[in-house]
Amino acid sequence: MNSAKSWLVFWVGVFAYITAVMQRSTLGVAGVSAVERFDASASAFSSLAVLQLVVYAALQVPVGVLIDRLGPRVLIAAGLSFLVVGQVVLAFAPTISVAVIGRVLVGAGDAAIFVSVMRLVTSWFSGPVVPQLSQWMGNLGQAGQILSAIPFAWLLHSAGWTPAFLAAASLVALGLVLALAVIRDSPAGSTEAHRASSLREALTQLAASFRRPGTQLGFWAHYVTQSSGTVFSLLWGYPFMVYGLGLSEPLAASMLLVVVASGVLIGPLLGLLCARYPYRRSNLVLGIVLAIGTAWTALLLWPGSPPFWLLVVLLVVLGAGGPGSLIGFDFARTFNPVRVLGSANGVVNVGGFMASFIMMFFIGLILDSQAGPGASTGELYSLESFRLAFLVQYLVIGFGVVMLLLARRRTRRRIIEEEGIQVGPLWVAAMEAFRRRHP
Repeated sequence: MNSAKSWLVFWVGVFAYITAVMQRSTLGVAGVSAVERFDASASAFSSLAVLQLVVYAALQVPVGVLIDRLGPRVLIAAGLSFLVVGQVVLAFAPTISVAVIGRVLVGAGDAAIFVSVMRLVTSWFSGPVVPQLSQWMGNLGQAGQILSAIPFAWLLHSAGWTPAFLAAASLVALGLVLALAVIRDSPAGSTEAHRASSLREALTQLAASFRRPGTQLGFWAHYVTQSSGTVFSLLWGYPFMVYGLGLSEPLAASMLLVVVASGVLIGPLLGLLCARYPYRRSNLVLGIVLAIGTAWTALLLWPGSPPFWLLVVLLVVLGAGGPGSLIGFDFARTFNPVRVLGSANGVVNVGGFMASFIMMFFIGLILDSQAGPGASTGELYSLESFRLAFLVQYLVIGFGVVMLLLARRRTRRRIIEEEGIQVGPLWVAAMEAFRRRHP
């Protein structure tokens, strides 16, 4: 554990995740080109991205069960293979119906990578470094958005659709070769609990994991923190900035990097805070949601076109949502035995993507309903149309906050029963800490 071999496995796993994130985010950068290539409406275009996320979310639990049954190495190899094929199909797709097939394959491949690499971290490392590595893994993986926003976007505009997507697929193929050569499920001689001996046993473990309040808390933590940034980065942020705010296409693509940079900077801090204050992790989640909601409210209510600095503020807080969502997996790790972490992580990972595809789809519908048939791209993606469409976030995430608070109450009740520890309100703990320092 925590050996040089552990670090090699970790970095190859991170590279596999980087390539998966790149394939996931290529459509967001290619949004304008896709609308022109396939002559698609906003709802049809959103359906392309939504279907990818539906497949991703729907496969999270089955993938988690298979990880517990077969091990993460098999799932990583299968996922990378699906990603290669999916991007090749998309590269040559003549119509949006063929493109749908490619994005379904991309969603299926992407579904297997993140939870598998998370499982590797818990198998190859131990101690306080685990929550920090989980944060680093999630944040470093967002380098895939950098690859899609800069080299992929440049290649798309200079060489065209097919060469750009083929180049993206070739990077995944490299990740597949490295994964097969380096990754193993656990260290030699590991005393880790055995895998499920059958699919039936794995499903039984899944049901037990799902019933744990800590797993449910992780699901809703992921749901409320990740979704807004995912909707912005993967689909609607780029056309919003280009048509709604009037930014140039290169500047809009580069602005997506602010989300990535913010997550990379904030993630390690959240990892340290989670390790130091494990009973206050839900407060961190709620604080991130409050910051995201405040930034969106300021931007949407700004009279006229919002200033550039306010857009930057929004992107920074959206970036915090990525590492914030990883706290959900820390809940799963804390409240589940190692042998069922694949299933537990799969359940948690459904949360944010389920919220994302709901919001993506309804944003597209609202944009179409305002523009009417035969509207130009500029009319379809006007600032006022986006103002109304983005209000969907308040309903979806607001519902998630209510469910998170209910799950937190059940989890804290379980902590009292099993550990005898009562977690009081944050303001009470803050007052006690103040009194101890200032007697």
